[in-house]
Amino acid sequence: MKVKMNAQSGFTLIELMIVTVVIAILSSIALPAYNGYVMRGKITEAVSKLSEGRVRMEQWFQDNRTYVGGLGCAAVGNPITAFTDTKYFTYNCTTLTQNTYVLTATGVAGQGMGGFSYTISDTNAKTTAMTGAALTGGWTDPNPNTCWATKKGGLC
Repeated sequence: MKVKMNAQSGFTLIELMIVTVVIAILSSIALPAYNGYVMRGKITEAVSKLSEGRVRMEQWFQDNRTYVGGLGCAAVGNPITAFTDTKYFTYNCTTLTQNTYVLTATGVAGQGMGGFSYTISDTNAKTTAMTGAALTGGWTDPNPNTCWATKKGGLC
């Protein structure tokens, strides 16, 4: 029985290059999809907080016969002090009277949500506004703008 002394095992350079190209192609497909899922997860914070805010404002109105003071909003432009566990959006009372209100969630640029803005009013009117960085990657305002865009392409 003869044993070859020169026999080498392993991968050739071409095989390694092919594997590298395949991994690069798969990554170029998977990374944008993953980023889209992450963005949608962050938008969930705004949608849930604004929905919670609407319920709490209506409860405040039932008790006080005014929206002023609900969620800690004493004047227009005041931050909503009732929301403490937020990370991706800031929340404000952008319209506030005895009989009306508009709550706004504005994306925090440092968290990758710059340019995203969502609103809800006392009539449950929901709108989406996207500017700048939010418009990249297929994100757009819904048409008609009567809902919260939670998916690319203005889908609600």
